[in-house]
Amino acid sequence: MSALLGTVVVELGQIYNGPYAGYLLASGGATVYKIEPPRGDYLRARDGEVGLHFALLNAGKRSAVLNLKHPRGCELLREMVRRADVVIENYAPGTMERLGLAPESLRDENPRLIYATSSGYGRFGQRRSMPAMDMAIQAASGVMSATGFPDRPPVRSAASVADFFSGAHLYGAIVTALLERERTGNGQIVEVAMLDAMLPAQATLFAAYFATGATPSPNGNRHAAIAPYDVYPARDGWIAILCGVDEHWHRLAGAVGQPSLADDPRFMTDELRVANNDILDTIIASWTSEHSKSDIESALAARDVPCAVVRTISDVVMDDELFLRGALRWVHHDRLGRLAVAASPMRFAEPPAELDPAPALGEGNLEVYGNWLGLHSGEIDRLEGDGVIAPMRVGDRFSSRDCQ
Repeated sequence: MSALLGTVVVELGQIYNGPYAGYLLASGGATVYKIEPPRGDYLRARDGEVGLHFALLNAGKRSAVLNLKHPRGCELLREMVRRADVVIENYAPGTMERLGLAPESLRDENPRLIYATSSGYGRFGQRRSMPAMDMAIQAASGVMSATGFPDRPPVRSAASVADFFSGAHLYGAIVTALLERERTGNGQIVEVAMLDAMLPAQATLFAAYFATGATPSPNGNRHAAIAPYDVYPARDGWIAILCGVDEHWHRLAGAVGQPSLADDPRFMTDELRVANNDILDTIIASWTSEHSKSDIESALAARDVPCAVVRTISDVVMDDELFLRGALRWVHHDRLGRLAVAASPMRFAEPPAELDPAPALGEGNLEVYGNWLGLHSGEIDRLEGDGVIAPMRVGDRFSSRDCQ
């Protein structure tokens, strides 16, 4: 996919949020210069110079080191801004202002610039200065209060949903602003707060609250308004089964060998099924526990009953269909070996371009400072000597070709 070919992005992203937006832009054909502090993106420290966490979000980017605590470093960033289409950062609010690099001043340097920023609670408001990571946002957004089981403490999602929801929304905001710039010629500042990005996903909880006036509480795997809707035991694992409409329930009743249940007065409507959920789940579990999870899935899928085997991560990364569809691909890492890496989930008629592997720290220094900014080698050497930039640090990286 090359829709963003020619778009130049300066990414000051760290961890997941900003880097995921940059990764999606790179997947669309944009040139993404990842500008890192001398120590590198914090995520590099998780498992090595270019370890797995970092590599998942930074394929296709060029890494250059720049010390923004040095005045000359700030000058160099301004030179990049004059040439760039997009700047991405997910620092705490006020960080860029303290460096003398406020978004408004950068847009004065380049009125066509799209300045994209993301933080936990947004640029304005009482919470703006509070440090935020994924679990904190899950807690603040209300997600944790309704996750888990009623007799246990609140539970976070194991997936980093706040980071990636906000990164995906930030990408959408950037592309929308680029489209607007095509019409007006003007850039703008776009912002996605992680807290805000979590709210649309809670439409069901909001609806339940306003419909009943009661605060939604943890309900395990059950649904407040739909039944059956749960995870059931199989002989060899677990399977999720849910009936979104009455027809699903009628088909499920036939699958468990008790078609008369569809006309049972206790189960004729969603409201009645929810009221009799314990009895209903016992009936379903007594059937599922006698069969393998794959046999259950096949039987229910044949009847168009929504269901899915509860798979482990190892099951997912060994799913051949995900590789055939391009959702996952195998890569080789010099230290960690053969690994499955997730691709952009967006699909277009044009096949996606092959992305270069995630870069070593400073691997793109010469490209950024020499080719792009036009500095000669002597000046680059002086910048290294003054601690404004740092030389490339060779370390573990992914091979440039997929492995089988």
